[in-house]
Amino acid sequence: MFNLTSLLKKASHSSNYLKLLNYGLARKIPFNKPHGFRILEVGDEHITMFLPFKKTNKNHIGGVHAMALGTLSEYTTGLALLRQLDAKRYRLIMKSIRMEYYYQGKTAITASFRFSAEDAKSKIMAPLENNDSTIVMCDISCYDAGNNHISTGYIEWQVKDWKKVRTKVK
Repeated sequence: MFNLTSLLKKASHSSNYLKLLNYGLARKIPFNKPHGFRILEVGDEHITMFLPFKKTNKNHIGGVHAMALGTLSEYTTGLALLRQLDAKRYRLIMKSIRMEYYYQGKTAITASFRFSAEDAKSKIMAPLENNDSTIVMCDISCYDAGNNHISTGYIEWQVKDWKKVRTKVK
């Protein structure tokens, strides 16, 4: 069984578990597989991801596609939040995404997002004591191989205890 919470924790201390995590995510989220996303590093409070510069990720003028950057931003922030939460207890759903683009990406891209246990307590656990759900705003910057700031993503995540979810999951 694929236990995301457990794999994220183990991947922070083991390159073998990091490989297993990347392998499992590519199969569990088939929409993202063609992009070739790869987690480079899982820390106690951050996740760093990689987007290769390849045909699938290019736009019509040969740069990195805008929504490949958007998906990288969404994916990285979501995993960083789940690093601090139990995926079996809390449901994350993207509420909104807004992207700002600064530079045309012509190489591989990396994105890193920091979310600590203290952030989880103050931004998620405390609000959920009095509400069915809470919104967490995540700002994430993407950089190319030359350290050029390519884009910034502003992703709003709704977090809810699975017990409070009214829609049945099949």
